[in-house]
Amino acid sequence: MLYALGVVGFALAILISVSLHEAGHMVTAKRFGMKVTRFFVGFGPTMFSFRRGETEYGVKWIPLGGFCKIVGMTPQDDDIDPEDEPRAMWRFPVWKRTIVMSAGSITHFALALVALWFAAAFVGLPNPDLPKDDTEVRSQPAQVFVGECVKIQASERPCAVGTGTDIASPAFAAGLRTNDVITQVGTTPVDNYGELTDTIRAQQPGPVPFTYVRDGQTGTATVTLVAVERAPIGDPDGPVQRVALAGVNWTTTKPAFVTYGATGAFPAVGDYAQQLVVGTFESLKKIPEKVPALWNSITGSERDPETPISVVGASRLGGEAIAAGLPQYFLMIFIALNVFIGIFNLLPLLPLDGGHIAIAWFERVRSWLYAKLKRPDPGRVDYFKLMPVTYAVILIGGAFTLLTVTADIVNPISIFR
Repeated sequence: MLYALGVVGFALAILISVSLHEAGHMVTAKRFGMKVTRFFVGFGPTMFSFRRGETEYGVKWIPLGGFCKIVGMTPQDDDIDPEDEPRAMWRFPVWKRTIVMSAGSITHFALALVALWFAAAFVGLPNPDLPKDDTEVRSQPAQVFVGECVKIQASERPCAVGTGTDIASPAFAAGLRTNDVITQVGTTPVDNYGELTDTIRAQQPGPVPFTYVRDGQTGTATVTLVAVERAPIGDPDGPVQRVALAGVNWTTTKPAFVTYGATGAFPAVGDYAQQLVVGTFESLKKIPEKVPALWNSITGSERDPETPISVVGASRLGGEAIAAGLPQYFLMIFIALNVFIGIFNLLPLLPLDGGHIAIAWFERVRSWLYAKLKRPDPGRVDYFKLMPVTYAVILIGGAFTLLTVTADIVNPISIFR
């Protein structure tokens, strides 16, 4: 029940944010005197609508976004009444058109910032003191998590003793427990988790003494290492090798999320927002190379957790977060998705908002340059000539969306793996 509520709640939150995106366009357009004839939430057949002034507002049956109709977005629009010609959007100064077209993305950024402040003040943001990648984990103290099961053969499925080749954890059987700090393996001292894993893998399978610290007391446990199949450290796609394994992983007693209070939240929001923006651009650059992995996840391979997700996948993650009692993850996914949508919409490609902004400034710069050269103004860009590129973007975007939605249904990413 909680899972279903989380899924529906997340989908509704995204629908509201996309509707506010369109409201951002509408409000700024009206403020500048442009004419907005329609504002609808959803697509398809109309559920209901009403008119206030010159604008029709309504809701449609397919809740997959929304739209607003601003008269004369391009000079080629042929549905403008003669009395509305002076209010056509393309006739307004470029800076006003830029504000109107960027207002949608700005709305997403504002939503993300408000949600970030709320998370920082009351729910928690990811602890900045925790390592951010495997390289940083290897430099941490050798404080370990000790489970009760290990897999002889690497797999993403849950581990269960007696299932296939899964066996009881040698470390747990020897008496090691979670939060123990390993200081020596055999005769080799270890100063961090990286040295611990390298030293264990270098051992021969069989009994090896482990020196550890627990609650300030030093102890020794004899761990019977087992031979397992694993990829090289730092290269999960590398050739599988037979190495020794104890059944320990890195852990920490530091909290995963920290709160900052109402005032202290502001600098924390700034730091985390910067990380999100940088991470979003990095993710955008990696999208082309992730397409094969998405396809493979549909055809039977394990889903790469670094592959893109759709709104369907994000909603499922939101449902998992609520069902597990982890509202922090719900908020983090919502925030990250709003930042991604906001940045993506500003890419200089039609039919995205950024495409219209790019054309407006291209026209402005070209007119200025021609004036400097004392040549006639070439006028407005002919959008009809750009239609092949626009259709190509729509086709590629539609295919990619279909691919991610299918992967999120057939082989979804989970916050628990």
